[in-house]
Amino acid sequence: MVYTDKDKKYRRYTVTSALPYANGPVHIGHLAGVYVPADVYVRYLRAQGEEVMFIGGSDEHGVPITIKARKEGCTPQDIVDRYHKIIKDSFAELGISFDIYSRTSSKEHHETAAAYFKKLYEEGKFIEKVSQQYYDEEAGCFLADRYITGTCPHCGNEHAYGDQCEACGTSLNATDLINPKSALSGSKPVLKDTKHWFLPLDKDEPWLREWILEGHKGDWKTNVYGQCKSWIDAGLQPRAVTRDLDWGVKVPLEGSDGKVLYVWFDAPIGYISFTKQLKGDDWEKWWKDQDTKLVHFIGKDNIVFHCIIFPSMLHADGSYILPANVPANEFLNLEGDKISTSRNWAVWLHEYLKEFPGKQDVLRYTLCSNAPETKDNDFTWKDFQLKNNSELVAILGNFVNRTLVLTHKFYGGKVPACTQAIKQSGNQAIDDEVVKELATFPERIGRSIETYRFREALSEMMNLARLGNKYLTDTEPWKLIKTDPERTATVMNLSLQICANLAVLCAPFLPFTADKMHLMLNLPAKGWQDAGKADLLMEGHTIGTPELLFEQISDETIQAQVDKLQATKEQNALNAWQPAEVKAPVTIDDFGKMDIRVGTILECQKVPKADKLLQFKIEDGMGTRTIVSGIAKYYPDPQALVGKQVCFIANFPPRKLKGVESQGMILSAEDKDGRLVLLTPSDIVTPGCNVG
Repeated sequence: MVYTDKDKKYRRYTVTSALPYANGPVHIGHLAGVYVPADVYVRYLRAQGEEVMFIGGSDEHGVPITIKARKEGCTPQDIVDRYHKIIKDSFAELGISFDIYSRTSSKEHHETAAAYFKKLYEEGKFIEKVSQQYYDEEAGCFLADRYITGTCPHCGNEHAYGDQCEACGTSLNATDLINPKSALSGSKPVLKDTKHWFLPLDKDEPWLREWILEGHKGDWKTNVYGQCKSWIDAGLQPRAVTRDLDWGVKVPLEGSDGKVLYVWFDAPIGYISFTKQLKGDDWEKWWKDQDTKLVHFIGKDNIVFHCIIFPSMLHADGSYILPANVPANEFLNLEGDKISTSRNWAVWLHEYLKEFPGKQDVLRYTLCSNAPETKDNDFTWKDFQLKNNSELVAILGNFVNRTLVLTHKFYGGKVPACTQAIKQSGNQAIDDEVVKELATFPERIGRSIETYRFREALSEMMNLARLGNKYLTDTEPWKLIKTDPERTATVMNLSLQICANLAVLCAPFLPFTADKMHLMLNLPAKGWQDAGKADLLMEGHTIGTPELLFEQISDETIQAQVDKLQATKEQNALNAWQPAEVKAPVTIDDFGKMDIRVGTILECQKVPKADKLLQFKIEDGMGTRTIVSGIAKYYPDPQALVGKQVCFIANFPPRKLKGVESQGMILSAEDKDGRLVLLTPSDIVTPGCNVG
């Protein structure tokens, strides 16, 4: 039985996942928030025998893509072609089982999106407004929000964008910025009139309030419901559906050159256009039949678009079903820090697949068990290792391997008989209890999946493996075989039945592992309705050769990933470096008091018992002098400095450092990585010459 939202039984399911921007690869934040839970849900429904369509694709329009193209000196099409392939291939390799994974730059999508806009336009569903937007007079074009930078009025960050300050996270309008400038030319933009079309969300507020706040209270996740309520209670405003840009779906109206559909308007229409590509003339039942359940899997940054704006678009047309649920997750952080594509602070899927070949299910398991379902959560490489070694290897893999190895050892790889001898030995109770509990797992796991509690569902699946391990430990068949062969046969039969059930019930979460288990058990394809039974493997059935389902992941492997992130963090610090502020003004007379000269290094050595100090003997034109400098860590070979010339301050009073009298100070510059670099003349200078 399928238990659905409000217990309505649907005939079919249309499941969508948020369209990733094709301006970069997919990372673990995307996977944990959207794609792994969506795939678990879809695989479960298919196992139930339901009619399901799982839709995905690349969002290939919008300003981030044009910015990427501009930075790389290529066309937006070049960018989306490159990343669409990377994303699509990565999803396939991870086992995200889309029925179609398409793209919004396709001809079919442009036609569908343009037709959708034109229908609403002709029916008077939009309002036209002339507003002032920033215009770059040098570049000769209107500026999208991301092409405008300036100072955030909230936190003072001087590099905020026209739509958001990434330093404090505040959403902005371009006109909020202090000292705005164009990212195209660097010039100050001017405000100029431009006409656009708007979706009047304010007019939709009454039915949205009834549909969401009354119709889905207690039905949608609290984070989704709460964000929608906040938006509605604050009062909805008309939302522009077009913008001035040359990359995207062209506005299909005369006199609208240089205008495209706003990406948030055209992207969700992709779900419809992709369905048309896949289903042809049969597409409408997936979007217009009330017996179809529409579910959007998204991250929390897309809640408003999928719960308020896209439903308003569907409602404006009048013939489409509305989403039954929008199970959005929160954000996944990485090692205690927010995942950021611009800072390269992420675990990229395509890189993981290369560095951890054959371990797709380990990542799926970790992300599902740690999914940010109710609050932001954190991914760490140590936890990833622990999930693999202490759970997948030690619990699931251990139980299956022990069972299959013992079956081959005791019975030559054939399923033994479940005898009645246990009744006489008094052990029937433990077997009956295991059989009874086994029967409860399909419903327990299924109900959790259908209510979008995927962490709970995964934990229940692992509890079945724990049940199997406990049963083997309690019955000890490796000892029992010596004293009670008939009883041992029953224990091993039931253990094999648990393995077979695990092969079925783990498939939504761990599809590659499920395939291995089916192969090792020589198990025919089974549906969810077959699970929970203790007769999936018949007496005398021949199982295959046991193989380890999972392997231990070493400390060295994990440390390599931690080091990789540390290198990224250090590079980000370098990229963020800015020169120190200029100190308070001084006069030429102040500078004249400093006696800065050039000297030649005659000798250089480390100061004993002082790791940071080097002792220099310098020819200064009047003889020699000793100077001690704290730069030893940056110059590990002091002898290599002999013969070089340096600048030094000659009129500092002598001072003792670690027992050595220093007669001046050598000048150095601190680079952006914190490294001290000696200041040396570019040409040979006579020792003792003044610098000034």
